[in-house]
Amino acid sequence: MLPAGALLATGVRAADTETARGGLTKGDAAVLRFLAAAEILETDLWQQYNELGGVNGGNAAYVAALQNLDGDMPQYITDNTDDEVSHADFLNAYLKSRGAAQVNLDEFRTLPSSKATGARQVGRLTNLQQLVVDTSFYTRYRSSENPDLGSTFAQAVKIENQPAIPLNDNDTPPNTGQPVPPVTHAARRMQAIANTAGFHFGYIEQGGASLYSSMALKVRDLEVLRIVVSIGGVETDHFSLWHDKLGNAVAQPLAGVTDPETGVTFPDLNNPATELSQTNKILPEPADFLRNGLPEVSVIRPTLTENAGAVATIKSFTADRLFDGQSKKFFATVMALAEAADAARRGF
Repeated sequence: MLPAGALLATGVRAADTETARGGLTKGDAAVLRFLAAAEILETDLWQQYNELGGVNGGNAAYVAALQNLDGDMPQYITDNTDDEVSHADFLNAYLKSRGAAQVNLDEFRTLPSSKATGARQVGRLTNLQQLVVDTSFYTRYRSSENPDLGSTFAQAVKIENQPAIPLNDNDTPPNTGQPVPPVTHAARRMQAIANTAGFHFGYIEQGGASLYSSMALKVRDLEVLRIVVSIGGVETDHFSLWHDKLGNAVAQPLAGVTDPETGVTFPDLNNPATELSQTNKILPEPADFLRNGLPEVSVIRPTLTENAGAVATIKSFTADRLFDGQSKKFFATVMALAEAADAARRGF
């Protein structure tokens, strides 16, 4: 029998001893539930991209515009979608295996689908039809500054009230063999939509990299930690991929494309090329970390709860207009999950 105080000496409070019997601590369960919810939301948005632009995507014009960013974009989109589906399914199954409540957001699948050819007409959790994409991650990862130390970053491209998927077949050019750069009104519109998607892919996945890094600092169970860092590594891998591909939207020959309907423009960030804009600088530059006075180091940033945690994630998605049209109950539900996750503490 363990002597009194032995559990406390290992950093596990007596109230959390259900872990030893196969259950999860309250904090670990809260972290996993929020991550499951985040993966369900990611799955929903990636499925929309995949239906239209994946390897079996049903919208030829959208596929062609995405392939102007990279010929393998449809495969990458499909693979990213499959990854998110696997993350959501695994996290919910793991919660069940440890006797914890799972996450189900099906009652909130009420948002409309795109009416463009290829989109399934089903209820959605997320809205990709009028986004405000935060592109400051582009300059942040080229900078030596860190938001966890109070730094702020300029937008690389101003993307406001812009669709990332075609809204309907009016957005679809009749000729999918578009020249580069596109010259017709419809082709420019479609390319701007695809460029927006490219930046949105990067925005979503850099947020996942930060979120998982933040959540890893909160869990106690080593198996739960293994899950968080293992899935988090894939989110970082996703970001690296999209960080590379999105640069082709703001480099020649695509640079300069303007959406003729919204006015959103994708400039040439290589003219002039600077440390904060050069499109082939896709690996995180060394930056300040933990505190001033230490050497700069290449790291994921931000990772502090206030900047990268669960509540920060929901606030960021809301500012992105990803949830436009959702109900008050939806916001209350996801924010409650977020607040519980952020409140988790390792307890050492």
